[in-house]
Amino acid sequence: MVEFILASSSKQRQNILKMIGLKYDVLISDDEEYSMEKETDKYVEELSFNKAKAVRKKINDKKIVVAADTIIYCNNKIYEKPKTKEEAFTYLKELSGNKNSCYTGITIIDLYKNKTISLSSKVDIYFKNITDDEARWYVDNEKKVFERCGYVPLGKAAIFIDRIDGDYNTLFGISPSILFEMLKELGYNINDFEFERCDMYNESNNN
Repeated sequence: MVEFILASSSKQRQNILKMIGLKYDVLISDDEEYSMEKETDKYVEELSFNKAKAVRKKINDKKIVVAADTIIYCNNKIYEKPKTKEEAFTYLKELSGNKNSCYTGITIIDLYKNKTISLSSKVDIYFKNITDDEARWYVDNEKKVFERCGYVPLGKAAIFIDRIDGDYNTLFGISPSILFEMLKELGYNINDFEFERCDMYNESNNN
């Protein structure tokens, strides 16, 4: 079986891979995230490539390394993780009533075949109008406000989202369908990877 490394500390990305039952190990990049690219899709691709490259340096065996990076883009502005509550408040007010686009870059470094591939995907998110009181409530009550780019889609920000157009897993950090299309492009098939049995329906009924 092909050994799979996820180069990400993101619990959200890890949970998406757990959702489909894919077995993987985690190694985290220590490098600072930085890109000089001006085009948004190339920007996230370079960020994901830098993560994958940093983790690749820690590996001596043949493995597949996958890294991803996500940003929010709205009105010609890239939204990274806010550093303060005031910055998070400003982000949310700028996104209020607007369409913002979530870009996720994915890079695969294949140490079996000595190949690298990068790709980006985009999903559009339409926000309802958000009052000052609602924005302030959000930044005061969302525990993960500093862990996501502008807002937490699987958190309290869900109440502000009117609709999502596109592959919604892109918004949550990594799309399994896009990831496996990339792996197929590298010559792999589904049986090359190890999966756990995943019965979420029965698990939810037993809780």
